[in-house]
Amino acid sequence: MTEPVSIQQLPLDMRPREKLLKHGASALTDTELLALFLRTGIKGKSVFVMSQELLDRFKGFSGLIPASAAALQTFKRM
Repeated sequence: MTEPVSIQQLPLDMRPREKLLKHGASALTDTELLALFLRTGIKGKSVFVMSQELLDRFKGFSGLIPASAAALQTFKRM
């Protein structure tokens, strides 16, 4: 099993924050945008994996934004 890629391991031009500053929010995927808000992953799970799992579970931002605290707490570190 390979270690998850952290934001710091990415080339500068592929990091979400740098992409946002250079190209604007429309250049980011939903996963990258959520990763910026979460900031870090947990041991064994990168912030990108966590972001994608949240978006998948709640069927995108439209389901994630109104999610209850109880629903969010089903995810480790939330």
